[in-house]
Amino acid sequence: MGLLSFLTGKKEETPVPSQTDGGAGFSRPVADAPTDDVPAEGAASRPDTDTPFTPPEAWNIDALMAPPPEPTGEKPDMGPVDAAETAALQGKIIEAVKTVYDPEIPVDIYELGLIYEIIADAERRVLVRMTLTSPACPSAQQIPSEVRYKIKALPEVKDAWVEIVWEPPWGKERMSEAAKLQLGFL
Repeated sequence: MGLLSFLTGKKEETPVPSQTDGGAGFSRPVADAPTDDVPAEGAASRPDTDTPFTPPEAWNIDALMAPPPEPTGEKPDMGPVDAAETAALQGKIIEAVKTVYDPEIPVDIYELGLIYEIIADAERRVLVRMTLTSPACPSAQQIPSEVRYKIKALPEVKDAWVEIVWEPPWGKERMSEAAKLQLGFL
């Protein structure tokens, strides 16, 4: 058995026990030997998977399972900005956004300085303007979708949109002191 074969979830082939046929050099499988193809009686069959990994129940993957956002060319259906509603919702929205992490950096996107603006209208429809660490960010689809889903999940919010902006460009100076300290920039 290979040293790391357990990572693939597949067993290496092992010879089937055999009996010699009277010294003639022929071998045949033992009739009672179990095989990996057929589960033993009473044993549950194992599902075919490429890997034995299953995510722990504590992992919240709901945001990743959310429906995709509207096409990027679509404008949000928002009324004029309401400063009172924006102020009332901003704290809860920030707390929700702080649960979204850049997969490559162990800091939430709010502390990274990726959120540029949070606004709401009188009907509690929210628009978040944010950026990404790079235009070639491999999570360019996942992060905005997760932000939108988590904001829409707040009971106070009627609807939410995320707009990706590139001006001003993101830089390390946009990070909070806590993020800089956590990443060793201080």
